[in-house]
Amino acid sequence: MISYTTPVTSKLATLKNCIYPLIIASAVITAGEAGASAKKQVKKAAHSTAPATKKDESHFQQWKEVSGFIDNMVSKHGFTEAELKATFKQVKYIETARQLMRPAPPGKPKNWKAYRARFVEPYRIEAGVAFWDKYADALAKAEREYGVPPEIIVGLIGVETIFGKQTGGFRVMDVLTTLAFDYPDTPTRDARMQFFRGELENMLLMARESSLDPFVFKGSYAGAIGWPQFMPGSIRKYAVDFDGDGKINLTDSPVDAIGSVAHYLSMHGWKRALPVVFPATLVVAEKSEQLNTALGKGLLASYQLQDLKAIATTASIEAPTTIQYGLVDLQNGNDATEYWFATENFFAITLYNRSYFYAMSVYDLGRMIAAARQK
Repeated sequence: MISYTTPVTSKLATLKNCIYPLIIASAVITAGEAGASAKKQVKKAAHSTAPATKKDESHFQQWKEVSGFIDNMVSKHGFTEAELKATFKQVKYIETARQLMRPAPPGKPKNWKAYRARFVEPYRIEAGVAFWDKYADALAKAEREYGVPPEIIVGLIGVETIFGKQTGGFRVMDVLTTLAFDYPDTPTRDARMQFFRGELENMLLMARESSLDPFVFKGSYAGAIGWPQFMPGSIRKYAVDFDGDGKINLTDSPVDAIGSVAHYLSMHGWKRALPVVFPATLVVAEKSEQLNTALGKGLLASYQLQDLKAIATTASIEAPTTIQYGLVDLQNGNDATEYWFATENFFAITLYNRSYFYAMSVYDLGRMIAAARQK
């Protein structure tokens, strides 16, 4: 049985030896531009202090909704009311997290080329080559065991944290509690608060199971931690001890991160040896009903290549005719939209972060790193 902690003398040392993975997958950032815009601000915001508000002046444990949450944790998981009240008394309200969760202002068109330039750039490519070279054995092992090729794993970790360089500096308890009980006023506010309450529940369980103070966990403005930015709810399902040391550590073990990313993707529909995308050219008008229907299928590969011939074609002779595809549009502001035939593997990446821009950036960064290694 894998242990998530080891006996040590200090909480900091314990954290170094027992880091739970947290995935920011689909439920947090759902729009490519909004997510990228927020990430650009995180580095500056991570250590900032929000201006004082009335919420800062009262403890979370005094809020009615938090009291209900505490009651549920007591009845469902056997926590004591006193310990949870003491915990929530220490939680700080993080206005920065709320602001970063607000959607991008309307009116500015999505721009795939601008988004791509933030992630597929020389620094990440160079760092990715070094990462791949250093952990080539672990990447090869992940492909053997889970069918996910190195370029996808490397591309994803590079997009998420620049290979561990930007993992976040917020206390996870603070941001999860803030978002669980005071998410900004958006059309999805109720659903988002339920999501973050679930992650807060998992955060407290995680801390108890590992005998850690929950306040030692640091992460992003959304509560994601480690090289691959996992959320608490994904820990028990997808994290793996890939380096075989008996514990899972996604902050200090890149090998565990590699295995866990591969495992996550394999559990979300990744198929061994299946391609990812092929460029497509429209044969119908951009505002046609046929095109809108194809684009409206969501994160799903549901067409045979033959079915799409009346809408778009691909010049690639490598596109298999026996697999399923979805049609993906990558908008470029005022320039022409790009269209792609996406397979189940492309959509598996979107279940890590529900954004076509994100998935395509992972794919492109991985390809560029692979090409750079061959030079």
